[in-house]
Amino acid sequence: MTIFVWNILLALAWAIALGPLTTTNIVIGFVVAFFALRVFWPRDAAGGNEGLRYFDKVLEAARFAGFFGVELTRANLTMARYTISPLSQLKPGIVAIPLEEMTDTELTMLANLITLTPGTLSLDVSADRTHLFVHCMDASDPDGIRRDIKAGFERRVLELWR
Repeated sequence: MTIFVWNILLALAWAIALGPLTTTNIVIGFVVAFFALRVFWPRDAAGGNEGLRYFDKVLEAARFAGFFGVELTRANLTMARYTISPLSQLKPGIVAIPLEEMTDTELTMLANLITLTPGTLSLDVSADRTHLFVHCMDASDPDGIRRDIKAGFERRVLELWR
């Protein structure tokens, strides 16, 4: 069995042992099982860890979720500021974001994350897949928008999937 399956089975065992089978108990069980597996997973003859990639990816996914939570909160606060400010101060527009070479999965995830963030909307990808067109509520600094998306979302999506 893979490490992920062991992680799920141990999380379920934890939740059942604790009592009611709730989402909170399963999540806590997953975290406890993750760290238990990290410590006790057998090492191969070379001294490495067979599941090291799994453990690294789970931690990376947790960091990514934290990053997205912060970005989502920041975007919501910005949208709240836009809501109470005069509309004449907004300069909506479409910004072309240059893209690294990506798989369909990576590109879809990037476009969806941008769309899920309030104030931005992924519109289209160029035919040669080198640019993503994003509508922004305030596009007064297109270079800043490009920099934020490239250094934030795009870099982290590529790190997570590769």
